[in-house]
Amino acid sequence: MSTKKTKQTARFGARYGVGIRKRLLKIEPLQRQKHECPLCGFKKVKRVSTGIFYCGKCNTTFAGGAYLPKTTSGDIIKKMVEQKSFMANLAQLISVKEGSVEGSILNLEESRKEKTDKKEKKEAKKNKS
Repeated sequence: MSTKKTKQTARFGARYGVGIRKRLLKIEPLQRQKHECPLCGFKKVKRVSTGIFYCGKCNTTFAGGAYLPKTTSGDIIKKMVEQKSFMANLAQLISVKEGSVEGSILNLEESRKEKTDKKEKKEAKKNKS
């Protein structure tokens, strides 16, 4: 039996806390649905166990994220490997982990400017001496 609020997490009753049950409400439907296979492109991929997925069409088993076959950080790393530009996209990867893309890039640019300003001040002091 499920209620409007708790849905499939009603099976846990009052155990484990509200936060964990809410997180489970978001993840469980996503992990149970069929996903697109990266090799053949059909929506026949099912989750076998944690991080292991199986395609019923092309009979391949592959590793992915814990709940979904693709993760955001995995997609970013895949793009970096394809472009062979690791340092340029490193800021984007860090910002995704922290939560805001634009904020962290601006912070990196500001810190670079501060470092160059400090170096210029030190060089100016050396030149005066």
